[in-house]
Amino acid sequence: MFPLTNKTIIFDNFPDPSDIWEITETIGKGTYGKVFKVLNKENGSKAAVKVLDPIHDIDEEIEAEYNILKALSDHPNVVKFFGMYYKKDAKTGDQLWLVLELCTGGSVTDLVKGLLKRGERVNELIIAYILHEALLGLQHLHSNNTIHRDIKGNNILLTTDGGIKLVDFGVSAQLTNTRLRRNTSVGTPFWMAPEVIACEQQLDSTYDARCDIWSLGITAIELGDGDPPLADLHPMRALFKIPRNPPPTLRQPELWSAELNDFINKKCCKERTQNLSTCPKIFMHYSTHFTTNISGKDSLLKKELGLMIGYCVCVSGEREMRLHERIHTKKSHYRKSLNSNMDDVDDLATLEVLDENTVTEQLQKHYARDQIYTYVGDILIAVNPFQKLDLYSPQFTKTYVGAKRTANPPHIFAVADIAYQSMVTYNSDQCIVISGESGAGKTESAHLLVQQLTVLGKANNRTLQEKILQMNNLVEAFGNACTVINNNSSRFGKYLEMCFTCGGTVVGAQISEYLLEKSRVIHQAVEEKNFHIFYYIYAGLAEKKKLAHYKLQENKPPKYLQNEPTRMMQNVLNNSFYKSQFELIEQCFKVIGFTMEVSG
Repeated sequence: MFPLTNKTIIFDNFPDPSDIWEITETIGKGTYGKVFKVLNKENGSKAAVKVLDPIHDIDEEIEAEYNILKALSDHPNVVKFFGMYYKKDAKTGDQLWLVLELCTGGSVTDLVKGLLKRGERVNELIIAYILHEALLGLQHLHSNNTIHRDIKGNNILLTTDGGIKLVDFGVSAQLTNTRLRRNTSVGTPFWMAPEVIACEQQLDSTYDARCDIWSLGITAIELGDGDPPLADLHPMRALFKIPRNPPPTLRQPELWSAELNDFINKKCCKERTQNLSTCPKIFMHYSTHFTTNISGKDSLLKKELGLMIGYCVCVSGEREMRLHERIHTKKSHYRKSLNSNMDDVDDLATLEVLDENTVTEQLQKHYARDQIYTYVGDILIAVNPFQKLDLYSPQFTKTYVGAKRTANPPHIFAVADIAYQSMVTYNSDQCIVISGESGAGKTESAHLLVQQLTVLGKANNRTLQEKILQMNNLVEAFGNACTVINNNSSRFGKYLEMCFTCGGTVVGAQISEYLLEKSRVIHQAVEEKNFHIFYYIYAGLAEKKKLAHYKLQENKPPKYLQNEPTRMMQNVLNNSFYKSQFELIEQCFKVIGFTMEVSG
């Protein structure tokens, strides 16, 4: 026996299935295990059995599915439940059998794929019928305070007579008076609502039954387009995109009615419902306009769907569903397969196992071949090479303009391009955050981003472009300093805004926040220095014989350069690098628009 701690079900209490059921063929497999067709030895009826491993499968999911099926499978749009069985086997391992109604028509995903192979698409009235029946099934679940949490085409099955059944309640959740919302990030990535995904990174995020409505909207897109939005991406990357992207739409909205577009865009993926107290009633509101066209045609559409199932060429053999695997990110014992193709991964979010050791190993491999950039979803990791690399020439500037991210190796220019293209496409402000340890290359990365954005923004004159680029040099002279671990450490935080027209032309830039480490001006730690600008000024004015003019002494350092003894001041005054930087700063002031005139 494998007792479930603090659970209400005990496996030994269930009968052995061998006396009643006999497996005849495999139907499909996915994240949960395998599904088989079984024959009832007593009356010859057929059913489907979902086989679970009571040791390795998640205990809570087993109990949740059992309890929901036992209580709620008496609805015409929910798969019938014939019972749970426990099969002991010392050789192959013990098994739990969930015996369910056999839906020989396959899933609606199979139907759509089969039609696409024939060069056809699902009739919109059939889509309306499928969604209407699925809504009725969801209404039944929600009125009994249950969220499905994994609505998608593969979990809406068809019977040969055109019936629609919701299946797979392994991650469904019961809502109670004490727990009206959930906070576990669970589901299949492409269909997951933004608020469900948010729970993985924001501990105070929760969601409710409205997440099923979003998933149904994605399923509607799947029925129309053949795939959910972002299906061409790795599932983990899709998780990064969904909360950031605008609500999805059909690939070619013009091919479909305004009612279907409205159902997806507004009722499912944008507005949804604001009043949970009317949850059992909202579904009729959702489908009022869209499903009006099928009123009185239910029997005819059901018959037509049955005929479609009969002649449609569905995927033969076992149906692999790994692309659409479910995730359960809050489960510490969630099993993930070993990474394949570990040697050539540009985006670490595509790895099935992503932990500290994996990230470190991948970055070391990339660094060894001078590949200093690596993606993790929407994040770019840059490892400072501490040497000059030929990665920023005009050739690279052009390569990353308007290119697909997957077309080229990871690069900071690609980050600039994605932000710029998103700004122009969605007419929406974009933000790039640069963060890292001292010496990681933040200063240089900021330079490169501004450089590429001015190229993308097609500055209408070279003077404007120079002003934007020189602004960084100026603020860094006043804000960077030598520390124990970094000779050019940024001792400030800045918020740089680049301004563009609606057409994407850069028109200027401004620094609206500048948080300086002021204490460094009057005190520096041992082996550290004050801000660069002081040394530039001393060396530059000494070169021009103007120290005395500004009441500065050659042989006695001021208090703000207290770490520079008298004997070292001559090295400062004669430093050729400091002198060249002073000239550069003077030039920066001229380019930006400062004059030599002193205002009263």
